[in-house]
Amino acid sequence: MEGERLRVTSHLAIPLGELEWRFTASGGPGGQHANTSNTRVEVVFDVAGSPSLGPRQRARLLEQLGTTVRVVASDERSQARNRALALERLADRLAGALRPVTPRRPTRPTMGSQERRLAAKRHQSERKRQRRTGPDETG
Repeated sequence: MEGERLRVTSHLAIPLGELEWRFTASGGPGGQHANTSNTRVEVVFDVAGSPSLGPRQRARLLEQLGTTVRVVASDERSQARNRALALERLADRLAGALRPVTPRRPTRPTMGSQERRLAAKRHQSERKRQRRTGPDETG
């Protein structure tokens, strides 16, 4: 996060004003402190209505994540730390959705891997052959 903007990628920084924040009481440890302070943080980012996204970025995010992205953090007892965690998670989720998926190119098995596979099959076959009882051996 650099000055009032959330840095997602080198080409995308979202102004913090575009994020909708909600704070609620967090469950879990904390004793009386947890019952009186709103440490659970929820951040909502409106992908469809964001002016900071380019057309390609918006289309990719809408396809991957939908019209809004919601992130929750309630790991820590401090609201400030949960805010930082929520921003970090939002940036990670957006960056992951913007990253293009390279299709897997099938490759041929290497000669060594084929030999190892066949050797293992021969070994297993031999082991099972040795376990068999012959016709003259009655049990």
